[in-house]
Amino acid sequence: MNLAERFILNWQQKFPQLSPENCKLVLAVSGGIDSIVLVDLIAKAGFDFVIAHCNFQLRGAESVRDEAFVRSLENDYEKEVLVKKFDTAQFAEESKTGIQEAARKLRYDWFNEIVKSEKLNEKNILHHSPFAIHLLTAHHANDNIETLLFNFLRGTGIAGLTGIREFDKENNIVRPLLFAKRDEIVQYALQTNLSWVEDSSNASDKYSRNYIRHQLIPSVKEIFTDADDNLLKNIERFKSVETLYQQAVELHKKKLLLQKGAELHIPVFKLRQAVPLETIVWEIIKPFSFSPAQVTELVKLLDADNGSYIASATHRIIKNRNWLIITSLMQNDSKFILVENNDKEVLFEEGKLKLEKLTDNNIKIDTSKDVALIDLDAIKFPLLLRKWKQGDYFYPLGMKKKKKLSKFFIDLKLSLPQKEKVWVIESNKKIVWVVGLRIDNRIKITDATKHMLKISLERINH
Repeated sequence: MNLAERFILNWQQKFPQLSPENCKLVLAVSGGIDSIVLVDLIAKAGFDFVIAHCNFQLRGAESVRDEAFVRSLENDYEKEVLVKKFDTAQFAEESKTGIQEAARKLRYDWFNEIVKSEKLNEKNILHHSPFAIHLLTAHHANDNIETLLFNFLRGTGIAGLTGIREFDKENNIVRPLLFAKRDEIVQYALQTNLSWVEDSSNASDKYSRNYIRHQLIPSVKEIFTDADDNLLKNIERFKSVETLYQQAVELHKKKLLLQKGAELHIPVFKLRQAVPLETIVWEIIKPFSFSPAQVTELVKLLDADNGSYIASATHRIIKNRNWLIITSLMQNDSKFILVENNDKEVLFEEGKLKLEKLTDNNIKIDTSKDVALIDLDAIKFPLLLRKWKQGDYFYPLGMKKKKKLSKFFIDLKLSLPQKEKVWVIESNKKIVWVVGLRIDNRIKITDATKHMLKISLERINH
C-alpha cells in the first residue's frame, strides 16, 4: 500500500467525521517537502482547500524565494494562496520572547484568524460555506518522536509524553500525516516528481529540536536500531496512561472540590490525606494560572495561619480555617453609588437593590438578612452605597455599642473573598445597613415609627 492509499485509510479511521462533502481545509504550507506532500495528498483526496503561507522575513532572500514558490502552487493546484508577512524579529524583541516562540505565536494567531474569522470571505473563498473549516499542518511521525524527547528532557507531565495531537478540536487543527515517517514522505515526493524548497535553518543545531533530530536520535539508533518504532509505540502507551491518569484526577477533584458560587472550596483535612499529594495539588491549581513551583507553597498553606494565601496572575488560594478557597482576584476599587430619594431600583456589582416606602406600622416584619426595614425619618437622602473599608463601624441591631466591621466579620466567620464582596449603605456618614448582613440599631423600626423604607437585595451569581 503506497503513501496516498495509507493516507486515505488513515483519514477515514482517524477523522471519519470530516469528508470532502462536509468540510473545507486551510493548509499551512512553508514550501518544505512535508507541507508540499500534504498539499498533494489532500488535492488527490478531493478536498476543497486554500493554502496559507507565513513569511517571517528572517532569512533574507531565502524567505522571498519560499514565498514566491508557495505562490506558484496557486497555478499548480488551482487553489487560492494566502500570504502574511511578519516582522518577526521586532515582535520577538517587543514581546521579549525567542525567535522561534515569536514565530509560532504569530503563525498560529494568523491561522486561527483565517479559520475563525471572515478572512476567507474577504477574498470570496469558501463564501457562505455551510461546512466546517479546519487547519491542517504537515507534522509527521518523526516530529512526534522529537516532541516526545524534547518534552521528556525539558521536563513534563504525562500529557507531554503523548506527543502531538492528531485532532485538536478546540483549535480546529488536524494533523493527518502523523502516521507517516519522514523517509516515506521523501520517497513519495521523489516518486511523484514534486518540487519543494529547503530551509537552511533546519541544518543548524543551535535549535533544540534540530539537535535532537541531527545528533541525539542518530546516536541512540546506533545502539537501539528500532528506537523510532519503539518511541512511537511508547507514545500510544502514554496516551492510554494519560486517559487513566485523567480519570483518576477527576475522581479526586470530585471528592475534594466544592463549588460555591464563583468560588471553589477545598477541605484541608481531605486534601492533606490525598495521595500523591503534590500531583493532585498541581492538577487542581493548574487551570488557575499557578506555576509548578507554587505546588510547594500550596502544600505549606495547609498548615498556615488563617487568612494566609498564595496568588497567581488571575486567582488567589486562601486558607480560611479548615478550608482552602480558590477565588478570582478582585479589584478593590472604591465605587460609590448615590441613592436618591425617588430611586426605586439601584444596580451594583453584587446585584440589585429595590427600595419601597411604607407607612403601615402593621406590616409583616421580614427577618431575611437580604431585607432591611428602616425608620425613614431616621435617615437622610441621598444615601451612599459603597464597599466597606477598614475602620468602618456601626451599631449592630440589638446592640448599644459600636463595633468595627472587621470584628463583626470575624464573629460571622466570613472568609476573605466574602469580606471583599461586602457593601454598606451610609446616611449622613453613618452606616445604616451592612448590605445583606445587618442593619444599624439606630435606624431600626420602633413603636414610634411612622414611615418606613424597605430595601430588598436581589443577589446575582458571579
